[in-house]
Amino acid sequence: MASNPAAALQRIDAGSLMDIFEDKPERVQQPVMQCVQIKPIAAAPGGPERHRVIFSDTKNYIQTMLAVAQNYLVEEKILRKGVLVQLLSYSANKVKAKRILIVTDIKVLEEFGEHEKLGDPKPLELKQEDEEKPFPTAISSNGFYGGKQEPQKQSRPMPSHTKPSSSSGAHANIYPIEAISPYSNKWTIKARCTSKSDIKTWHNRNGEGKLFSVNLLDESGEIRATGFNDQCDQLYDLFQEGNVYYISSPCRVTFAKKQFSNLPNDYELHFEKDSTVEKAEEQDGVPQVRYSFTSISELQAVDKDSTVDVIGVLKDIGETSQITSKTTSKPYDKRELTLVDDTGYSVRLTVWGKVAASFDIAPESVVAFKGVKVSDFGGRSLSLLSSGSVSSNPDMPEAHKLKGWYDEQGRSGNFATHANVTGTVNGAGSRKDPFKTISEIKEEQLGMSENPDFFSVKASIQYIKQDNFCYPACLSEGCNKKVVEIDPGQWRCERCDKTHPKPDYRYIMSVNISDHTGQLWVSCFDETGRMLMGKSADELMELKEVDEKALTETFSDANCKIWNWKCKAKLDNFQEQQRVRYQVNSASPLNYVLESQKVIDLIKQYNID
Repeated sequence: MASNPAAALQRIDAGSLMDIFEDKPERVQQPVMQCVQIKPIAAAPGGPERHRVIFSDTKNYIQTMLAVAQNYLVEEKILRKGVLVQLLSYSANKVKAKRILIVTDIKVLEEFGEHEKLGDPKPLELKQEDEEKPFPTAISSNGFYGGKQEPQKQSRPMPSHTKPSSSSGAHANIYPIEAISPYSNKWTIKARCTSKSDIKTWHNRNGEGKLFSVNLLDESGEIRATGFNDQCDQLYDLFQEGNVYYISSPCRVTFAKKQFSNLPNDYELHFEKDSTVEKAEEQDGVPQVRYSFTSISELQAVDKDSTVDVIGVLKDIGETSQITSKTTSKPYDKRELTLVDDTGYSVRLTVWGKVAASFDIAPESVVAFKGVKVSDFGGRSLSLLSSGSVSSNPDMPEAHKLKGWYDEQGRSGNFATHANVTGTVNGAGSRKDPFKTISEIKEEQLGMSENPDFFSVKASIQYIKQDNFCYPACLSEGCNKKVVEIDPGQWRCERCDKTHPKPDYRYIMSVNISDHTGQLWVSCFDETGRMLMGKSADELMELKEVDEKALTETFSDANCKIWNWKCKAKLDNFQEQQRVRYQVNSASPLNYVLESQKVIDLIKQYNID
């Protein structure tokens, strides 16, 4: 359909950005705007890529953060520069002196085509009296994130941390969990408590105290929240697993301590004196639990100490035994379970404490475990984390499929183990990585099955994304987690609880490769990046500081070179969206002797008279 600038201009809701930030959503609930710019932003190591998008209403423009669940729109080139979009779900934020929208649901209006910038938009500037106002606007296509409501009637004071039960209509400022950051203020989330820990106490030279944690889930994501001392006393009994709550700031937002959490969120919450928690009257409309399952056979390709979710049939249940902790000298109950699945593999999974002592799930049940740690003890084994959860015979497609498989053939099957696996399988291992063309990779839908697919491809580099090609990593041996500069010359690692004078920059690159049949975007990490660039990421960062032109030339020099790539294709499930991710395990330059022999062998297949 031919583009019509006049029709597109008429369709845009001019001035809607000002209405949003002046808290006047009654004027336009789901505004139509134009996308004028898309840029990727740095992601946490191993985390999903994020995108910064600038939208214009022809009068003003503003920077927005696109939710991870909407990444596919950029990757599949549905969301492009110049198209018109309708914002279905968003929340307005103030980050320091800037205004920003968190966009969690969007519709691209393809019928209007692409256009040059429409109108003459200016940066959004609010009135002086609006500078200190909070931004309560949060609009959703399904009502989950609330909307502009009538003012809540004042009620009599209630005990700390609790208020009378109410409907979502009393909460105009419902934020998605994914939008919560240290820069957010005056927010309320509506979330389900999917896990609650026991109360834990500590005693050290600085004193003593107690704490508990809960995992909170909404449609956009999950986050861990912890209450200490007084907050532990006031909130512990209020939280019950499975219930939905409204939780309102002030809550301290900090970097997540990944050693204590199995959730895919860079932040966590700490309840404070004035934090407000109330049980929601409506318990529906919020997800029960979110899984990202790893099959048992796939565990051989998972790094030690990773946290995964697994589902399988309970083949064997061990007796409860006790061990004594080396650090606390306290006894702990443990029980070993054996899980099998339809990949033909079995794995040993250990549960601890109350879960071990009270475990009463019948053998041959389908069991889903959320938050288990991968160990290399005995090849590969699993251990349920204290923040993890167990669900017997869950009502989900994966469970029904496993039940059908087990009843038909799994009950009498023989299962392989990971007993001989000593580490992550790599390109030098015994696994075969057959050579494929890029068109074959796509036609055979590699990565679309339950298990990852491994393949090799001979392809040349067409383009390397120069923005955010590396990240600042911790200097501690074996850590490699991202560090944050808290002051000049002070880089903080939350995982190690250490501060370093400088980071160790490591590659995390997005590379477009192609052969004669097509092109593919792949992800490369530090070892591969060093080989492709011929320099360390530290060296390139130094070059970036002193000579931007030389940096660009270095990236340009890496283009058009042919490599043999060993890759893994894996289906990524996030926010109910499925996409295949291609990760480079290793890359090697061409061996021209071997390449020549391949051509000779190919020629010999043809009989020439």
